[in-house]
Amino acid sequence: MSAADPRSIVLLRHAKADWPQVSDHERPLAERGRMDAAVAGRKLADTGITFDLALCSTAVRTRETWKLAVHELAHRPKTVYEERVYEASPGELIAVLNETPDDVRNVILIGHNPGVHGLADILSGSAEGDARARMNGRGFPAAAFALLSFEGPWKSLEPGVATLADYWAPAE
Repeated sequence: MSAADPRSIVLLRHAKADWPQVSDHERPLAERGRMDAAVAGRKLADTGITFDLALCSTAVRTRETWKLAVHELAHRPKTVYEERVYEASPGELIAVLNETPDDVRNVILIGHNPGVHGLADILSGSAEGDARARMNGRGFPAAAFALLSFEGPWKSLEPGVATLADYWAPAE
């Protein structure tokens, strides 16, 4: 694969979390979150994208979301649980993505708001159809994902270089 080949990034927000008496990092998914994570996985499978790498926050709710979503995919990508994704800003998330090896074509990042929504908005210099209006109108709820595409090496990923190709959120 050359660095000029198109690449895909999916930014998936964790599904709805519960609020037990534990630290924020240890919050598990709520029952609705477990259902929505599986539905998000089926919608990800519908995209036809084969992910080469998953970058997942170390928080319990993101790990549970990914475990339920990946079960719906035909191919299980290499998964890296990355502490820097937890509570990361868009700039911090770009720095993590910039470290992706260039032989990786398609990445899914499972993280948190406001960073995930901010990253989708910042990276997308353009959008297909009404994807941006739908994304910004919904506010990137739990279990939503944005699909972005760009060309070039991962180290060239920066604000405005991607196209927001699609956006999906569970019905509320």
